[in-house]
Amino acid sequence: MRELKIGIIQQHNTASRENNMTRLAERIVDLARRGAELIVLQELHNSLYFCQIESVNNFDLAEPIPGPSTKFFGELAKALGVVIVTSLFERRAPGLYHNTAVVIEKDGSIVGKYRKMHIPDDPAYYEKFYFTPGDLGFQPIQTSVGRLGVQVCWDQWYPEGARLMALAGAEILIYPTAIGYESTDTPQEQQRQREAWTTVQRGHAVANGLPVVAVNRVGYEPDPSNQTNGIQFWGSSFVAGPQGELLYRAPADEEESAIVTIDMDHSENVRRWWPFLRDRRIDEFSDLTRRFRD
Repeated sequence: MRELKIGIIQQHNTASRENNMTRLAERIVDLARRGAELIVLQELHNSLYFCQIESVNNFDLAEPIPGPSTKFFGELAKALGVVIVTSLFERRAPGLYHNTAVVIEKDGSIVGKYRKMHIPDDPAYYEKFYFTPGDLGFQPIQTSVGRLGVQVCWDQWYPEGARLMALAGAEILIYPTAIGYESTDTPQEQQRQREAWTTVQRGHAVANGLPVVAVNRVGYEPDPSNQTNGIQFWGSSFVAGPQGELLYRAPADEEESAIVTIDMDHSENVRRWWPFLRDRRIDEFSDLTRRFRD
């Protein structure tokens, strides 16, 4: 059995970038000392979720890659000997920005990045104002702990991205996330949405025979415009095995840093039992490239 110890950090954010990063660093150090080999952070972890409003001033939060954050987390990764999956607001060029996950190797180097492909535009999630859709494709990132199929938040609802990562050789699917409740929805509707979020990703695990790691924010963040009641991020970060089995699930309303051990070799057995890749009718899938079949 080839075990991998995965550390996840589910954290609430404040308006202080320094405070957020300091608390992340403390938790990264703690997880590494507890044996974590791979540590996954939540989406846009350095700041508040600024996409609740459309403001050109928020572009000041963006930074180049490499840049200050990759240096900060790179130094941690090197000192602790861990692989870290970060999530940053990338300034690629003047007027060109991405929501980008960056994977940092144990030696502190950047080994790969993924630019978020699916960009939402909903009340309190005005991401199209800030982010250009990714152009790096669905390519797993090779690291010392395995081939990581990293995507970001809204990507997690789309089975196509998970499948393309699997077809390219990903050994694990990873989703840094920032998602929460709409305050005007009933408690019953809120729970349906949270469970749908969990279920669809467990489905990616089953359909592709791969573990899934989803790390979400937690806590309340107000809407600076006061047009909505803000977002209550629902936490519930989880790790699922290649048959969709829940190996760990964090609380919905508390910060958490946890280590989950997965068997990286189990996917091979699952794919032998359930040979979905063998039986795919790829000769009949051409219509998937169409927006809709009229």
